[in-house]
Amino acid sequence: MSDTEEQKVEATQETAAQNSEQLSPEMEALKAMETELEKVKAEADEFKKKYYYLAAEMENARRRFEREKENLLKYGNEKVLSGLIEVVDNLERTVGAICKDEDEKVKNIVVGIDMVTKQFLNVLNQNGLTQVEALGKPFDPNFHEAMAQQKAEGKPEHEIICEYQKGYVLNGRLLRASKVVVAKND
Repeated sequence: MSDTEEQKVEATQETAAQNSEQLSPEMEALKAMETELEKVKAEADEFKKKYYYLAAEMENARRRFEREKENLLKYGNEKVLSGLIEVVDNLERTVGAICKDEDEKVKNIVVGIDMVTKQFLNVLNQNGLTQVEALGKPFDPNFHEAMAQQKAEGKPEHEIICEYQKGYVLNGRLLRASKVVVAKND
């Protein structure tokens, strides 16, 4: 290499060194901006995750509230209806006790009490309360409570032959089980 060529190479290297010194602060600023941008992106991703989590929580809370509201509407009057069942039981016991009387006035009273009982049961039925069918049905522990077993000729095993107390279901949920006597064959 000639002296001129060497001088050109040295000049080029010096120029490159000067340029790199000049670019170095700009590169550092660029790197700092990239780092800051990455932090901002990470923060944005974190906020996005929190937003989605909170949105899902709100949706779950809304569904839970709707379900609780629906259950409250369906079963909120359970306590009142349980108390009214006792009134129906007493009306039916009264009719059962005086229905065999031969007095004409008593027969009219029985008819009146029977009408009131039916009307009362209609109102309860409109509010979701239904009677559990028991007589002649097979024993089901989900709806019936066996008080006794009794021999019964001509009846299949576990058929309900007597009902001591009627059972009731409120909107599909058992409110009170029927108290029954179940047939047995020995």
